[in-house]
Amino acid sequence: MVNRSRRIDAVVPAVVLALVVLGEIVSGREQVVLGLSVMAPLMAATSLGRRATIAYGSAAFVVATVLGLYSQQYTGDAVLAQSIRLVAVVLAGVIAVGACDLRLRHERQVARLSAEAAATRAVVRTGETLQRALLGAPPQVPGMETAARYLPGDQGAQVGGDWYDAFPLADGRIMLVIGDVAGHDAPAAATMAQTRGMVRALARSGHTSPAALLTALDDVLAGLGLDTLVTVTVATVDVRGAVAPLCWSNAGHLPPVLVRADGTAGLLERTPERLLGAGPAEASRSEHHVELHRGDSMLFYTDGLVERRGMTLDDGTAWLVRALSRIGQEPLDRVCDGLLGALGSRGDDDIALLAVRFPR
Repeated sequence: MVNRSRRIDAVVPAVVLALVVLGEIVSGREQVVLGLSVMAPLMAATSLGRRATIAYGSAAFVVATVLGLYSQQYTGDAVLAQSIRLVAVVLAGVIAVGACDLRLRHERQVARLSAEAAATRAVVRTGETLQRALLGAPPQVPGMETAARYLPGDQGAQVGGDWYDAFPLADGRIMLVIGDVAGHDAPAAATMAQTRGMVRALARSGHTSPAALLTALDDVLAGLGLDTLVTVTVATVDVRGAVAPLCWSNAGHLPPVLVRADGTAGLLERTPERLLGAGPAEASRSEHHVELHRGDSMLFYTDGLVERRGMTLDDGTAWLVRALSRIGQEPLDRVCDGLLGALGSRGDDDIALLAVRFPR
């Protein structure tokens, strides 16, 4: 079908020239229609290459010259008008070649941009697939409702360091984790995967206290010599009773948001503590406690959710608390999607969300 269309495009200007010749012959020598030959190169410029356009421009000039002889336009007063017609045909040919060059340049640019866009989309899909593979399936833990989201930023062609996790401990409690490794490249993703794996390994080896786990993680990261910034919040919750005690420790990460069953939302702000690996491993870390009642929810998130262009961190967290006051009682999947949808577009940074609810 494409080849047939190209053949038709190549023939149409020739047909135009033939019709001009036929029209000149049929209309008689006193009717000068040879000027219509300029249509051939102009039509060629819209669909054919530069050589074909030049060829049709030359053919139009030859046809106009020959038809001028046929119509006796080189005698008497008609010679000036015929000369002007021939100049117009030449100019039309030059314009047609210029238009053809512009069209071909535009087509090459469009093809290049389309190829680059396709390549970028492929890289973005690969990066997102790799990131989601590193994160694993959305966490499901017994006794709690959970929802998780990962959204790459505008730099989504690269993998990043945001992660979430939730898993049961041997003593029946549940561990919740949200973390962020600085960077949007393969080393950041590798550090994220290492840190995420180490958290699970330490938790399974008996470091089930959030502060003790982060202290042990400090020591491990120092031994690995990882020269990067890592923030993380680790929490444990026991959902086996009517009230669920939650204990957490925060290593330089943003404070989680607690949404009570009555819709009241607020940040669990405490005195900020150092990032992972940012101080001596033997320095103690603190723990904080709160009780979750039936219907209460918690949202753990990374900074891409609240650090946006034109928005300070305080403004971002205030927006988040207001948003959760409105939608915090909806199903957790809707809560996560509602928050991401309210942002309107991807920001510069990745976003990881982990929402949990102590069911009624």
